[in-house]
Amino acid sequence: MWSKLSLRIRLTLLYAGLLALLLVILGVTFFIDTRNLLIENTASHIRARAKPIIEHWLYGGLPFEKSGGARASAPDPSYLLKVASALARDLTSRNTVAIVLDRQGKILASGKALPEEPDPPSPDSFYCKQALSGKNEVSYILSENGFDVLVLFIPLRTAPGSNQILGLVQLSSPLSEVEKILYRHGVTLALGTLITLILGSGLGLLVISSTLSELRHMIATCHSITEGNLNQRINLPRRADEVGQLAEAFNRMVDRLETAFSTQRRFVASAAHELRTPLTALRGSLEVLLRGAQDDPSSVSVLCQAMHKEVLRLSKLCEELLDLARLGASEDIHKQDIVLGEFLGEFIEQARVLARDHNVTLERGPFVTVKADSTLLKQIFFDLIQNATQHTEKNASISIGWKLGDGCVNLWVKDEGHGIHPEDLPHIFEPFFQGRKVSSCQEHHKGSGLGLALVKAMVEAHGGSIGVKSKLGVGTKFEFKLPL
Repeated sequence: MWSKLSLRIRLTLLYAGLLALLLVILGVTFFIDTRNLLIENTASHIRARAKPIIEHWLYGGLPFEKSGGARASAPDPSYLLKVASALARDLTSRNTVAIVLDRQGKILASGKALPEEPDPPSPDSFYCKQALSGKNEVSYILSENGFDVLVLFIPLRTAPGSNQILGLVQLSSPLSEVEKILYRHGVTLALGTLITLILGSGLGLLVISSTLSELRHMIATCHSITEGNLNQRINLPRRADEVGQLAEAFNRMVDRLETAFSTQRRFVASAAHELRTPLTALRGSLEVLLRGAQDDPSSVSVLCQAMHKEVLRLSKLCEELLDLARLGASEDIHKQDIVLGEFLGEFIEQARVLARDHNVTLERGPFVTVKADSTLLKQIFFDLIQNATQHTEKNASISIGWKLGDGCVNLWVKDEGHGIHPEDLPHIFEPFFQGRKVSSCQEHHKGSGLGLALVKAMVEAHGGSIGVKSKLGVGTKFEFKLPL
């Protein structure tokens, strides 16, 4: 059920739930603090009213000495027994009833005289002992017949501040007035919480809906893209929050998808074109043979050699396409530690054999070890050197070298050839791309256009990248980076 709700409703419900929880916690805390404050004020009021009455009956009725103004004697248990009834009666009012107890906790007198006055609860021995030990602030709340009653004890001392206890006064008062105030306070809190929750939830729904409206725009754009309209983009006001970052990432993803689909279409078209040429030649040769050329041995020989050449070309083209697809699928390559100086030192001899009409040199860099597939790395250099020989005159220089970069090693193959046309530089790594001819020697080296695409795929399979710099009439430098 929850998963079927929209994101807007789910976020609103979560927001409302958190808001309700916070309001309940604050309301309960405030209610409890208010209740405790009212009970403390009630207890303080009862004690303040009782203090002058106790002082009058304990210390106001004894005779003074004629000199010095001191009392002739301090109150004792017998004196407390005499004044207990009057003291209890004076301490009793319509909402408060008092009883006087001796030092053993025995009731000496009760102040209740009228039926409408509350009944005093039985003294609790636990709290009596605390008060008889000299503790002044002894109080507790007792529940009787479904109503709360505040009970407090006041020690009766032989003199103000004395440690000698004559007995106790228990004062009890129903908390009905406090409960009425708390009831009104609780209703106000509940209504306030409900109103705040409704208003807060409505405001939260508006804010969430406004925020998610841009996501709905993104959903509509996604649906449009799934229908094949790859030129659609999410155009939102520039913003740095998560929605803006998502829109930016989505646009970058669509850009890459559009580029990938465009590249794929060009690749399929170019592959079909490259395959059609040898197939057309094979078809023409077979048609000539079928029309009777098979009776002429010399014609058969020429046609068979031409068909063999086209079949070899098709076979090579298919192998290159399979290699490109395999590398593009990021299949595992067998990496191992390679000491670059030793590897290129051995390779340079093979390179000189491959480019026997050119001067191949090695520009050594610092000692470094890289993790790479030795076969693929050798193939990268072979393809780049072969490409260099096809675009340079005989006896021209071709150099191989390396140097350390930031977290990587930079390797290059540089020639002094005819260079690459500036308009061709962004496309030379695309499959089947055939650049402009800038010299007559290039006419004799027509390839499939997959060599540099394979080089790029092999470099990227190692987690690296490749680039090219070229200037017409000066030369070309292919440089690729491998991570250390």
